[in-house]
Amino acid sequence: MELTLQLKLLPTAEQVTALRETMSRFNAACNWLAQQAFAQQCSNKLTLQRLFYHELRSRFALPAQMAVRCLARVAGTSRRDKTVCPTFRPDAAMPYDQRLMRFTRLDTVSLLTMTGRALVVFLLDPYHQQRFDAHEPRQCHLVVRGDGTWFLLVVVQVPDGTPFPPTDFLGIDLGVVTLATTSNGITHSGAAIEACRTRYATRRQRLQRAAHGAQMDGKRPKNIRRALKRTAKREARFRKDTNHCISKALVTAAIGNGEGIALEDLKGIRTRSRFRKPQRAKMTGWAFAQLRCFVEYKAQLVGAPVVLVDPKHTSQQCSVCGHIARANRQRQAHFPCKQCGYTTNADYNAALNIRARARVSWPIVAVRPPQQLWLLAGEASDKLRHSWRGY
Repeated sequence: MELTLQLKLLPTAEQVTALRETMSRFNAACNWLAQQAFAQQCSNKLTLQRLFYHELRSRFALPAQMAVRCLARVAGTSRRDKTVCPTFRPDAAMPYDQRLMRFTRLDTVSLLTMTGRALVVFLLDPYHQQRFDAHEPRQCHLVVRGDGTWFLLVVVQVPDGTPFPPTDFLGIDLGVVTLATTSNGITHSGAAIEACRTRYATRRQRLQRAAHGAQMDGKRPKNIRRALKRTAKREARFRKDTNHCISKALVTAAIGNGEGIALEDLKGIRTRSRFRKPQRAKMTGWAFAQLRCFVEYKAQLVGAPVVLVDPKHTSQQCSVCGHIARANRQRQAHFPCKQCGYTTNADYNAALNIRARARVSWPIVAVRPPQQLWLLAGEASDKLRHSWRGY
């Protein structure tokens, strides 16, 4: 599998000028080439290279390999939707391959610019150093943030973990009040997460009302829009950090017991479900797809199987008798079965149902010790030998 490592660059003032000029010219070349490709309705890289390679180099004075990267980028972007002509911002991410960049030392990378090679220093923490020592970096992207911070997003090829036969499955129920509840009774949420999420939602609503009021007065609320962008970035970082912590805890708990991971297949749930207007912001205020992605790639690194089950009636079905009724799920903290009288937490009951469905879809096979496997192989060879003699 491929992992992306984010390295913070520390360029000098001269290097910043060279990098900005290179990025701006590269994206301008991508915009021109995208217009030509849209007019020709062509998204094939070899065809674009045959038609526009020499003109692209002469018009924007790009090096040969940088022009090739421009052709590949425009071809890949145009292939997504041929009805829209793609556009690229002047500060959009710029791809670098092994011919355009080279790691000269443990903390220095050589990047090709329009004025030559630039040796840029970057920060390397122990996590990144471990990945760099074990795996060779491949393609990367040069990124600049709004505050002028430069990053290099490096892609490394990491082998998957050795898969193992699970002895059981850890069912995980995702929710709004409790972000994740496992079948072993552990909840991953709390008052701190909910309070922080509510604080960001309240701040965003206040800024949106202020921006709307300024527009009604004929003003251009630039400062309010900047505050909205800062709030959105902070909230995104908070969600990402929380999802990383929860996914790491879930995978660690499953690996410690030799279990696989069972999740609900919630793809398209927001288009299928309807919520009242006061509930919409809360129901769509968390990145569950991101949490599932983090769980899947962390499990793939250690070889743990991940099974997606049908989420239908997991919250209304009793995990003891299997009775399904809407009245069983009264609220999030209380699940009383109307048939057998079983009472428990509703999220915990759903996690047990997810675990049971994963056990059905993935048969749990007992693993024999190596000595028994050798004995069985010897008995099979003896039976085959006797049957051959009888024939």
